[in-house]
Amino acid sequence: MSDDEMHWSTAITEVKPNELRLRGYRLDELMGRISFAAGVYLALTGELPAPGVERLLDAMLLASIDHGATPPSALAARTTASTGAPLNAAVAAGVLSINRHHGGAIEDCMGVIQEALALAAEQSLSIAEAAAALVAAYRAQKKRMAGLGHRIHTDDPRTARLFALAAETGTAGDGVKMLQALAAAFAVASGRALPVNVDGAIAALLVDLGLPPALANAFFIMARVPGLVAHVYEEQTRERPMRRIHPSDHDYDGPPARDLPE
Repeated sequence: MSDDEMHWSTAITEVKPNELRLRGYRLDELMGRISFAAGVYLALTGELPAPGVERLLDAMLLASIDHGATPPSALAARTTASTGAPLNAAVAAGVLSINRHHGGAIEDCMGVIQEALALAAEQSLSIAEAAAALVAAYRAQKKRMAGLGHRIHTDDPRTARLFALAAETGTAGDGVKMLQALAAAFAVASGRALPVNVDGAIAALLVDLGLPPALANAFFIMARVPGLVAHVYEEQTRERPMRRIHPSDHDYDGPPARDLPE
């Protein structure tokens, strides 16, 4: 195979002596001027986000940074760390545990929202009518609707905050409206209200931001990595090697509840 046949291109980064560019922007000029969340958006989409979008993306990533030591990814990372594995291997084990049933709800919920929006467009239905029709179809097929319900929270505070920020920044659109309509339609059809969970909230916002479902799981992974690093480091520096890790019999002994300074 000739060198010409092996040649390929990338539209993401360009590296020259003393010069690094991300999507055309000098990396050193971006440093200190945009947030890491904005850099993520730039890397994935090729464009810088508007200020409101940047603020919302930052909140979306922070919302999933950690959810205790009980999720499969945290347990997998801690268990691997307990064997004496290095930090990168233990964190990788946690990341590899993020799949269809753990973290995958964001992509699944994006699919539900897009299906409902397509139904509204195809049949000239209102958002409420399309939501009711899709809920009825899912119930008839005994399909679970991703984005609703939580094993711990009856009113996920992260969801309320994300939706409030989306309203403040003007980024909430039909994705958010449709998910809220789906939750309302489900409550009417089933007789029980299920809260919109944080995965559902992130899914609705990703729909409104025009990001593809194929990147949905990436947002959960990127958000969760700092939490996994913290769990692995704590396991390595605080616990004995090769211990039996109970999935739920543990308590919290960190700093007491505190408020942000004014």
